[in-house]
Amino acid sequence: MDMTDTFAYRGGHLACEACRAEDIARAVGTPCYVYSRAAIEANARALADAFAPAKPLLCYSIKANGNLAILKLLKDLGLGFDIVSGGELDRALRVGADPAKVVFAGVGKTRAEVRQALQAGILMFNVESEPELAAIQAVAAGLGTQARVALRLNPDIDPKTHRHITTGKRETKFGIDFESARALVARMPQWPAVRLVGYHAHIGSQVTDPRPHAASLAKLIAFAGECVPPGGAIEYVNIGGGFGIDYVPGQAPPPSAFAELLLPLLAQAARPFRLLMEPGRFIVGNAGVLLTRVAYVKRNSDGRRFVILDAAMNDLLRPALYDAHHRIWPAASDSPFESDGLAPADVVGPVCESGDTFAKERPLPEVAEGDLVAIFGAGAYGFAMSSNYNARPRPCEVLVDGSHHRVVRRRESFDDLVRLETL
Repeated sequence: MDMTDTFAYRGGHLACEACRAEDIARAVGTPCYVYSRAAIEANARALADAFAPAKPLLCYSIKANGNLAILKLLKDLGLGFDIVSGGELDRALRVGADPAKVVFAGVGKTRAEVRQALQAGILMFNVESEPELAAIQAVAAGLGTQARVALRLNPDIDPKTHRHITTGKRETKFGIDFESARALVARMPQWPAVRLVGYHAHIGSQVTDPRPHAASLAKLIAFAGECVPPGGAIEYVNIGGGFGIDYVPGQAPPPSAFAELLLPLLAQAARPFRLLMEPGRFIVGNAGVLLTRVAYVKRNSDGRRFVILDAAMNDLLRPALYDAHHRIWPAASDSPFESDGLAPADVVGPVCESGDTFAKERPLPEVAEGDLVAIFGAGAYGFAMSSNYNARPRPCEVLVDGSHHRVVRRRESFDDLVRLETL
């Protein structure tokens, strides 16, 4: 879904579904995150429909955006959840998630988190090392239960994305190389409280070329066919997530382009496997914007223009962390995104860091103090990565449903920032 399908300019004003951005900002203040229910649902259905022949289990990656209202919406659509912490498991359970649709990933699960997940009855753990396997064995044995696991394999495939979100190369901390995994599978009887049921690989995030995903799945299927645990069977192949989105139009192909390459591989497998997927960004990324107002416009003697916003890197970290590109445009515009002939501007925040920059030398219309600006594609890893740096309260989150909007997380207060501290 293109970002303009849900966040569209009508009559010169940006709207989310049937709600004007200016009306939302006036009601709740800025900065604020605004999410579209229709876009979230459409993205989830587009992925499910593209892979329908395989009847996949879609486990939404909570780390992308863990707002309870969004999790409840996705749970009601039938999705499961991909978690990476005990806190994310707690969030999933709070919205009534079926634990049998929860997969626990991550390289550093604590024994307390393993215990919490086993007691909840999750579907499986994605295991990333032999020490983790031993820890799960010890906790499961102590509880008198058996843990279901998938080995996360490192296929040594370059997804051609940013180095911070590349996870399938041999030099990263993620997964187990195939030689080590083969030896682990042969020794599975050493861990009787663990049952190996699947193989998993996640090669990275914001992947815009389907071919690395296809290469990874082919390796998974081949390994699953030749490396069967003693006395067991492999039920699942999990290709992770990472499908890219359009931060700029035309950047990422639709999910059907991935399905076109991946589904035949599953169909040709020697034995049937259940497909498991862990989408995050694809579902929520372009379903959200960050609304912010211009605080000041500053011009240097050399003519350089700085548009200083009331949002900062603590609200949206991706540009500072990844040099990530987000489309930025005034919420009132008769010519949205038409940049020809426009003077460049550095779009920055108020935090005391030079890295607090959303865009450098970006063509932008003239704006004035108080004007509302939208930062697009902010639904994933926006609020989820926010902080209170510079003692700044985090923004509120708003969910739009047609002509109605509601605050699904209130803006933090100064009292919230010190609530856990003592003199």
